[in-house]
Amino acid sequence: MNKIISKKQFSEKVFCIEVEAPLIARSCRAGNFIIVRVDKNSERVPYTIAKADPEKGTLTMVIQEVGRSSTKLCDLKVGDEVADIVGPLGTPSHIENYGTVVCAGGGIGIAAILPILTALKKAGNRVISVLAGRTKELVIMVDDVKEYSDEVIIMTDDGSYGEKGVVTVGVEKVIQREHVDKVLAIGPPVMMKFTSLLAKKYGIPNDVSLNTIMVDGTGMCGACRLTIGGKTRFVCIDGPEFNGDLVDWDEMFKRMGTFKNEESLANRAAEPGHTAADQGKKDGEECALGADKKASEGVAAAVNEAEPEALKPKERVAIPRVKMPELDAEYRAKTRLEEVN
Repeated sequence: MNKIISKKQFSEKVFCIEVEAPLIARSCRAGNFIIVRVDKNSERVPYTIAKADPEKGTLTMVIQEVGRSSTKLCDLKVGDEVADIVGPLGTPSHIENYGTVVCAGGGIGIAAILPILTALKKAGNRVISVLAGRTKELVIMVDDVKEYSDEVIIMTDDGSYGEKGVVTVGVEKVIQREHVDKVLAIGPPVMMKFTSLLAKKYGIPNDVSLNTIMVDGTGMCGACRLTIGGKTRFVCIDGPEFNGDLVDWDEMFKRMGTFKNEESLANRAAEPGHTAADQGKKDGEECALGADKKASEGVAAAVNEAEPEALKPKERVAIPRVKMPELDAEYRAKTRLEEVN
């Protein structure tokens, strides 16, 4: 069990949570991530590490409420405990003295880029941070970023904070005024894609973090399998950082939509007044594969009273099936599986 030490709300759905994890805090490096399980009935979810304090033995995460699991984590209070935390995981960021590095962070991606830009600054780089968000409240951890940046540029879509415009506008201004040796972008995939394309336009090496498509976090599920430079890679164990010029962005966006239906069902199940009976009814209607509703209910009752092996073949066929998330068959048939090792 890992106790929550502090909690701060950045915006309506974004929270900063500090949790006890002394062993991980002492061994993690910039770019590592962890897996959190809120309770014994929760799924395992990968989260990036915003800060690690070896002396206090704590980790700081910035969580945005998106699905059911992240909402459960954000609902916890100071003093509550999460079931377990696993880490550090992933390949640490490659840190060296490049020269001048532009670090572009969008939304909660600012929290993920913070430990990396900190390590880059300590390695002797000139660090220029470009932070962006739709509104002022979504531009987070500015003071932490300023501590390890030579310059901080802030961009907001509505102009409520800093300059009006998207992150690429701020990055391009820096590139046009001085020599830049490296660009690093972490945030929404669309933001990373266009930041990478911008850097490529000027011939600047660039890296992006693809952590948003990770599921299992240990290379077992294959949900984050992605084509990088024509080769199949797993984001969780080979990354999460990759050369942005080599990323198959179209494939990345397809991967992101794999579990949308499951997230929607989980969120509906958590709505006030929603009961297990309601969910069972909904699942029966969606997954019975044409079976009569009444027959499905009868089969479900029979399953509760007897072992499935005792049912007749037709009764077993009528059991509502779980629809597994999958991409279209044509796309799956063309996905390369070679060189995954």
